[in-house]
Amino acid sequence: MKKNFNVQAKQQRAGWLFLLPASILIFVMSFYPMIEAFITSFKTGSSANMVWSEPILKNYIRMFQDDLFKTSVVNTFLYLIIQVPIMLILAMLLAQLLNNKDLKFKGLFRTMVFLPCATSLVSYALIFKSLFATQGLMNTVLLKLHIISENVNWLGTASTAKAIIIIALLWRWTGYNMVFYLAGLQNIEYSVYEAAKIDGANGWKTFWGITVPLLRPTIIMTFIMSINGTLQLFDESVNLTKGGPANSTITMSHYIFNNSFGDGVANFGYASAMAFVVFIMVAILAFINLKVGDTRD
Repeated sequence: MKKNFNVQAKQQRAGWLFLLPASILIFVMSFYPMIEAFITSFKTGSSANMVWSEPILKNYIRMFQDDLFKTSVVNTFLYLIIQVPIMLILAMLLAQLLNNKDLKFKGLFRTMVFLPCATSLVSYALIFKSLFATQGLMNTVLLKLHIISENVNWLGTASTAKAIIIIALLWRWTGYNMVFYLAGLQNIEYSVYEAAKIDGANGWKTFWGITVPLLRPTIIMTFIMSINGTLQLFDESVNLTKGGPANSTITMSHYIFNNSFGDGVANFGYASAMAFVVFIMVAILAFINLKVGDTRD
């Protein structure tokens, strides 16, 4: 008995030893910067000479009075509310179609849908910027088809610029989420669907009665990841529209970047306060998703 106990103790020590390097890296690269950012959010001044704010909550009070920050929050949540549900529904439908055992060239179709995800964030943003330029391909095609009578300034109008950002996000990330759903669907035995078909269930009933419940953990995971990514949306706002026109498409991460590095004097205190608020938003929405998706008694 004592020998077994010694072996178990050694195994536990070995396990902790293997975990130690990763734990140290996670603390140094993630948790320590988060703590420092929280402390910095109570300070003001230049990066070389920061002092405690007076009052201590000055940066947080400023946020509620900053119209541009409010605009960035509204824009970010607009992208979140519209893009995330559409993207996840499309991803699930594509996964369902590409999981058909009788479909030919499944590998080719799956690769084609996933390829946008392998494209560089900056590259694809620049491609969309070129496509929707005033003299770009989109205007040329629409003029040829007589759908429009003159070139449209897609990126120069607030509503169309936001729509293009949403379209770009759908193109880039739908295939990424499809892979998760496809992996989940491949773990569901075909016999389950065959039994449902024998019982008289049509495709729609099978989808809602079998596919969605069995994919619930995957759906929750992709929803949380999508929320996390959208609340930190940066590349599209910077590279596609530069936050314009007149900051009408700017996101929270873009505004944080401008306050840190983009607008002359670095205001790390205010930027840290905004970053911490984004962190709280992500945590709250993730918690709500976990609670809503938890079906345990």
